[in-house]
Amino acid sequence: MIQLEFYGAAQTVTGSMHLIHLPDGAVALDCGLFQGRRKWSREMNLSFPFPPRRLRTVLLSHAHIDHSGKIPHLFRYGFDGKIYATSATCDLCDLMLADSAHIQEEDAAYWNKKRAKTEADRIEPLYTVEDARAAAQNFHGVQYGEPVEFADGCTATFIEAGHILGSSCVLVEINRSPKIRLLYTGDLGRFDMPILRNPSNPLPEVDYLITESTYANRRHSDVSGMESELVEIINETREKGGKVIMPSFSVGRTQHLVYWLSQSMADGKLEPLPIFVDSPLSTRVTRVFRDHPECYDEEARDFWHEEGDVFGRGRVTYITDVEKSKALNYLKEPCVIISASGMCEAGRILHHLKNNIEHPRNTVIIVGYQAQNTLGRRIVERRDELKIYGRLYKLRARVEVLNGFSAHADTDDFVRLFAPIAPKLKAAFAVHGEGDQIESMKNILRKAGCSNVHGPTSGQRFPLEDY
Repeated sequence: MIQLEFYGAAQTVTGSMHLIHLPDGAVALDCGLFQGRRKWSREMNLSFPFPPRRLRTVLLSHAHIDHSGKIPHLFRYGFDGKIYATSATCDLCDLMLADSAHIQEEDAAYWNKKRAKTEADRIEPLYTVEDARAAAQNFHGVQYGEPVEFADGCTATFIEAGHILGSSCVLVEINRSPKIRLLYTGDLGRFDMPILRNPSNPLPEVDYLITESTYANRRHSDVSGMESELVEIINETREKGGKVIMPSFSVGRTQHLVYWLSQSMADGKLEPLPIFVDSPLSTRVTRVFRDHPECYDEEARDFWHEEGDVFGRGRVTYITDVEKSKALNYLKEPCVIISASGMCEAGRILHHLKNNIEHPRNTVIIVGYQAQNTLGRRIVERRDELKIYGRLYKLRARVEVLNGFSAHADTDDFVRLFAPIAPKLKAAFAVHGEGDQIESMKNILRKAGCSNVHGPTSGQRFPLEDY
């Protein structure tokens, strides 16, 4: 009997992990960290729905930590199988899992020093840098469109998802009687976004679909309009003699911003000005982007051939050194500073915010989703005062929110992608979403012709022989 079991990202948008139970073992589709309130997320991240040593392999859709971040924890507790992913995803994970491990170690050390009152209160990191390095040895890079056998009679084919560099949908084919074809979308991207190719369209016809639902209930703003607005805001801030501060995620969003700004300067839409990417991880991730032009769309490849680089060589300064980062505080001329973290919860962006938000000539541009209870959300809400490093600062800087930069598919993208394949589906499963998002995806698939659509809960199993 072959069953699907849903564990993470079931009725939520974090901790992606779905299991295919084969007669001779289980295969995981993604293995992501749960992210949220500390106690709940730690409890979820410490547990698995099975002993890790019994897992055969992991088929990884992309490198974002909510999809990949629990892989070193598997190795810490006995897993020693292969992780299959695209080559670009493998290279990104090499950086991101080590960075995540460093954060796990620092968080545990801080808790044990500042918060643990007794020996019983002390915690171990979820995993260490050593665990991340061990996991990296078991990653196997595959090319888009080339099937790889991950179990006897079972193959996985990675198909362009258009979400971030190396992201993929995973086509699983189980050559039993009858043959089973299943498509897991991972996180689907949008059409006509910069740098990356569009999601594969049409998608392959399959029996079963597991799809993300993150923005199934909304439509994004047009990207080209966002680019024009971004340039306009920078020019207005420059006229006042101010700085533009942009919190940004290290993977994908930072590279998109640099690409847009570089292209705008090359096209004469934006007069050149100093642009700084102040983040060691963003700098390392950008190097991985440079190493994988095979993932670029035609426009980005043309720009790459014309300019020699799509990420601002000669126009953008990448900063890893702490002293050079601090020196930006004393820069008097107009400039753009892009820095992590994307939700303003940690990292160098906090220093740039505290040094710049109290002057009205400066502008803070928010270009990503800001979760509740984060500093980024309080900036979006334009609170009068913001607490940074324990001190209150007056928010006098201009705040602009540009919501059109999301790298997730929206309702129109889902309709476009699923309309051709939905009528032939035996069943579909909507994951990586919450209440309204799941219901919207179920409606999209039903209208497209799939009557058997589920919004599974964590731990729920579905025998595929039932369909």
